[in-house]
Amino acid sequence: MVYTVTFNPAIDYVVHTDGLKTGGINRSAREEIYIGGKGINVSAVLAELGVQSIVLGFTAGFTGIAIERGVCSMGIEADFVRLKSGNSRINVKIKTDAETELNGQGPAIDEHAIDELFAKLDRLEDGDTLILAGSIPSSLPSDMYERILGRLAGRDIITVVDATGELLLNVLKYRPFLIKPNNFELEEMFGVKLESEDDIADCAKKLHDMGARNVLVSMAEKGALLLDESGQFHRCGACKGELVNSVGAGDSMLAGFVAGLPNGYEYALKLGTACGGATAFSDWLAKKPLIDELMAQL
Repeated sequence: MVYTVTFNPAIDYVVHTDGLKTGGINRSAREEIYIGGKGINVSAVLAELGVQSIVLGFTAGFTGIAIERGVCSMGIEADFVRLKSGNSRINVKIKTDAETELNGQGPAIDEHAIDELFAKLDRLEDGDTLILAGSIPSSLPSDMYERILGRLAGRDIITVVDATGELLLNVLKYRPFLIKPNNFELEEMFGVKLESEDDIADCAKKLHDMGARNVLVSMAEKGALLLDESGQFHRCGACKGELVNSVGAGDSMLAGFVAGLPNGYEYALKLGTACGGATAFSDWLAKKPLIDELMAQL
């Protein structure tokens, strides 16, 4: 079974308008509501690919109930820890000729709720996959990822981490099966300007040497690069299409890669690239028909 963790899920309220004027009344041209959060995004694309997963994390209040119902309506099993106070966040995304976001803070998460999450993680079985994606809310300990991977150390759990900076670097000692930085995150982590694919490969090699078994680097319009656990590099070019939406493209690539792994690294890299492209070329997350179309293109 695949488990994804979304510590701070959200309702994404997307408003399209012809213009945005501060200090006055603005009217929408159209609106959409989505259930958001990096782990939820991964689970949604996995569902499109026919891979079952369970979403873990925290929800609170009436917005939390809406999130749980929304996840279930996508055919995904939800097993959130329900918090006793607060409300899950609402993120407002205003799209004009540019995109403006106002992201909610989310509820406070206490130590008792963390223990409840750990109890759920303790039930994972050998061969299961755990995907940790996104940042840590301010109400959680900054070493939350380390605590989770440390708790699972020594078990046959496939751990996947999609995080940035110290959050990612600090878990490498636990030898996660897969990490997925992008080229800009590599620049930030190592304090360098990456001028070429060779530079990116050098950073991937450093992360590999630090403990990551597989390093998947997304490079936007330049495609993706994978350094596998045997030390071999794999390269996949980008899909062709018109960029519509960049939100969730990295999550979609991660979902495609995980779903494709039973068929080998080359296939997983292509499926991940196709899923990332299908989201980038859509209003929201990737759907199966476009994923298949882009796979044929690759």
